Amino acid sequence: MSERAESRSTGQSTASKSERRLAAKLAAQKAAEAKRRRQSMLGALAGLAVVAVIVAAFLVFGGNDDEPVGETASAPSAGATSGAPDAPDAPAPGAPQLPEGADPALGTKPTVTKGEGDLTKLTVTPLIKGTGPATKAGQQITVNYVGVFYKTGEEFDASWKTGQPFTFQVGAGQVIPGWDQGLVGVNVGSRVQLDLPADLAYGENAAGGRPAGPLRFVVDVLAAQ
Repeated sequence: MSERAESRSTGQSTASKSERRLAAKLAAQKAAEAKRRRQSMLGALAGLAVVAVIVAAFLVFGGNDDEPVGETASAPSAGATSGAPDAPDAPAPGAPQLPEGADPALGTKPTVTKGEGDLTKLTVTPLIKGTGPATKAGQQITVNYVGVFYKTGEEFDASWKTGQPFTFQVGAGQVIPGWDQGLVGVNVGSRVQLDLPADLAYGENAAGGRPAGPLRFVVDVLAAQ
């Protein structure tokens, strides 16, 4: 073989080896990249599985709360254990259900003003005379109400804020004494004004956010049974 032919053969062999090494190197890089992608996808799937387990556990164990929502908010400040909410009036979802033959004025929240002079005893003032039966101690009665401080007329509570009337057993100690005494004998369909001295409300130094001093309520009696 001539020197030129031998040189050409050697060059081709060397080039062929270089190409094989380059191809092997590229194949190894592609394999490594594919492995990294698989590991990344497996990690993402594992993370999603953990999130799914957490969400499922929350739905099973966290969504089984039997405590009714908003029940404490339905009790008025005249209740024996409730406080005085200070949230602004919210639009009522609808007019209250009025007793048959009731004055349509009971469908509108009354304007309550402050009192005059010193208040020393319970005073019940009829504002609208209802035509239904008179309430009796021990009955469940349903009312709408507005409560203000007697001396200033500042409102501290009202069932009209939520549009949900309040039902309780009158004369059974479930509410402040002024309500138990002042709402017995009131005809269903009536609107009455109750002026309560402090000793028939929460006292002069009420605790727990309750309104202190003499109070004035305007109460609509919607039902009794």
